[in-house]
Amino acid sequence: MLKGFRDFILRGNVVDLAVAVIIGAAFGAITASMTTSVITPLISALVGAPNFDSLVFHVPVLHHVVPPNPLPANYIPAGEIQIDKFLNAAIDFLIKAGVIYFLIVLPMQKLLARINGPAAVTTKPCPQCISEIPLAATRCKFCTQPV
Repeated sequence: MLKGFRDFILRGNVVDLAVAVIIGAAFGAITASMTTSVITPLISALVGAPNFDSLVFHVPVLHHVVPPNPLPANYIPAGEIQIDKFLNAAIDFLIKAGVIYFLIVLPMQKLLARINGPAAVTTKPCPQCISEIPLAATRCKFCTQPV
């Protein structure tokens, strides 16, 4: 039983996944800090407000709501939609998605294209209808034109 567990833990995929989770958590903290400390103040400077806390939408409350006593730290009054947290999360997501795409996905695609070489050509265009047909075809399957 212990040998099976050891083999499972020492597989390459499990170790890679563990490293990815740890690095992802650290990267999440960095991008969250960058969003709240650098990008949000820059956008706020353009908008003219000191921070996004002033971006609140008020909706009518249909019945009286008694706030809890004492108020919790993250209490949001009834009828108040705070858009600041959503904007920070959206900016954070865009930063992460951009970094993953430009630093991981794009280089991997280039590397795989270099390793695999150019794709083999298996089709040709029909001279009559410009549809893609196999190289060995003698007639187009779409317009029946001889090729």
